Amino acid sequence: MNQPAHTALFTPSWHAELELGYARRGDCTRPVLRRHQGPLRVQKHLYAEGPEVCQHIIVHPPGGIAGGDRLAISASVDSGAWAQLTSPGAAKWYRATGPAYQTLALRVAAGATLEWLPQETIVFSAAQAELGTRIELQGNARLFYWDVVALGRPASGERFERGHFQAHLDIRRDGQLLWHERQRIVGGDGLLDSPIGLGGQPVFATLLVTGEVDPELLERCRSLPHPVRGDLTQLPGLLVARCLASEALQARAWLIELWRLLRPALLGREAVPPRIWST
Repeated sequence: MNQPAHTALFTPSWHAELELGYARRGDCTRPVLRRHQGPLRVQKHLYAEGPEVCQHIIVHPPGGIAGGDRLAISASVDSGAWAQLTSPGAAKWYRATGPAYQTLALRVAAGATLEWLPQETIVFSAAQAELGTRIELQGNARLFYWDVVALGRPASGERFERGHFQAHLDIRRDGQLLWHERQRIVGGDGLLDSPIGLGGQPVFATLLVTGEVDPELLERCRSLPHPVRGDLTQLPGLLVARCLASEALQARAWLIELWRLLRPALLGREAVPPRIWST
């Protein structure tokens, strides 16, 4: 017996939103806005480094993103505040018959600092993942941003043979474009193995941090002993690091080592890894 048309077309999906805001109150950064709809949350705010830096862990309780899901995350950091946002584990994008979406909107006021340091994104073969990120910086706002993307599941012998991963990232300072990037990777495409593409490596990572470093520190970063193919480029007002790796853990370890070196120089604080990274 055929299903009714309205039943056949129905696909359960999650629609979730999370809106965060941070402000400086005396010598302390306080969360002043926390609004959510659907399965997106933050755990209790933490002060592992003292009151100046407010750390939040963003949690997506379903544990994975499937076709039809739509996640929207926004965060605003007011003048003088410092927010550090991370995640408890990898974000998993499951195989699906239709696309799933995530939008990220970050605003950092003059005199404020934002660190966006999530754990890796794993895109299963046959997933249809579409991500959009918009970051607005005002005045001398500071940003430390990274992302790690793993295509397929190499440990399980799964290559990224079907589906697609699509992402765009725009960073502006006072309305002027600092960074504009578009990515689209299709499962089974020749660029996955091509030397002008991913070179057979299933993992790629990007780090972007505002500011400029001296040549000596830049060379120290380039000399880190890690099994990734990576390098750094100093642009006017923006330092860019990229790598290819065979495992997400390798790429993440490289980013963390860069963060340890660059955070004191560009943000003025020693790097204190969030405890969640060790669990």
